[in-house]
Amino acid sequence: MYFKVNNMNINFNKIVNKLLKKRWKIIFKKDIAEICNPDNTWAYSTSLNKVIYQLRSQKYIIVLKSWVYVIPSHDDLALNWIDLREKYFTQLLKKTITFYVWSEYYISWEKSLQMYMKNYSIPEKIYVVTRSLSKRIWVGEKCIIFKTVSGRQYGKKINLYNKFSSFTQNLSFEWVTMKFSRLEMALMESALIHDCEEWCDIGLLVQAIKKYRSIFDIFVFQELGKYKYIMAVNRLKEISKPLDLQLYSVFLEIIKQNGSCFIGEGGRNI
Repeated sequence: MYFKVNNMNINFNKIVNKLLKKRWKIIFKKDIAEICNPDNTWAYSTSLNKVIYQLRSQKYIIVLKSWVYVIPSHDDLALNWIDLREKYFTQLLKKTITFYVWSEYYISWEKSLQMYMKNYSIPEKIYVVTRSLSKRIWVGEKCIIFKTVSGRQYGKKINLYNKFSSFTQNLSFEWVTMKFSRLEMALMESALIHDCEEWCDIGLLVQAIKKYRSIFDIFVFQELGKYKYIMAVNRLKEISKPLDLQLYSVFLEIIKQNGSCFIGEGGRNI
């Protein structure tokens, strides 16, 4: 089968062969356009839509959401769209992040802390900190939330991406490697109420403190506390008090140095 494009015949079988080399992977519409025409001169042409229609009708690709497809294995053909999205969500997450911000990101908040607690489930919301992008992308019932993080230095509001991105590390999330907040920053982020409709997972914070209290890098807590998360530190102070008095003292000192007006309020919502 051939498609006529700019007076050239595009071989459909060659397109299929190139796609099959990417089996079990997520692709965007632009990826198919580049396979069909490396110069990408017809990314939004009618001809591309015809190719995609044939690929879909012959089950070489399955749509996950608008302009997003998976090149399925044989077993994937028996899955419904809900299970298929769940199976490939982490691949889609990584590809979406890369598409919008390349490598300038890190996954934060509860999902980061859950990773250290060996909880690899997919939450309803995944927060991705970026240098400048604020955007929400829905994948079925799941939401990828791109956001920026700001704080204050010498009384001025500053973007904290450069400072905080140094406190990250690569972790494998369902065999997909991505950047996550370091343990200490993930703990502080998770202790902060960042959505008025949600509560802190106090149980998760307690478990993390009990498990890792002997290996926390106190320097990271101190550096983060200079710019942000004082209310979170105050909450961690109250949680750690019956668990580890030395850690309690660390959090108390951070508050005294960076935000003494919060002392005594950390028990709220615990």
